[in-house]
Amino acid sequence: MDVLATQVGGALKSHGLMLATAESCTGGGVAQAITEVAGSSTWFERGFITYSNLAKQQMLGVRETTLKQHGAVSEMTVREMVAGALANSAAQVALAVSGIAGPDGGTADKPVGTVWFAWGIKHGETHAQRHQLGGNRAEVRALAVHIALQGLIDLLNQSSETV
Repeated sequence: MDVLATQVGGALKSHGLMLATAESCTGGGVAQAITEVAGSSTWFERGFITYSNLAKQQMLGVRETTLKQHGAVSEMTVREMVAGALANSAAQVALAVSGIAGPDGGTADKPVGTVWFAWGIKHGETHAQRHQLGGNRAEVRALAVHIALQGLIDLLNQSSETV
């Protein structure tokens, strides 16, 4: 994870951007991986751990109707989490993660291991992806952190935008 987090830092620094994270199922794992990198305070602005639906609403402005209609583990929710992280921070880039790490909580539509990710740049596009991850709770969470960091690197490598 440290290699990916270091790459994230390099990409953010080269673009002159700050990052905010909005995490649910990873419980701050992305922010922890990032802050393991010395000097991350120059490119990591803040992290939101919004495990409950109420926290998603209060801290990130996720709409109650979104949560009722689509659920916490959905494309709409992670998109609103990114928007909320950008609106409630000084960051120009945000990522969001919401999923079902297990071993309980899965449904036929959203089995254990279902994780939604979103990455966005302020005043730019937000990209979202759904992944179906295998493994136990710790493995799902670790894979989710890895995917979140790699997705951010991919977004920054594609973007020539410097905010």
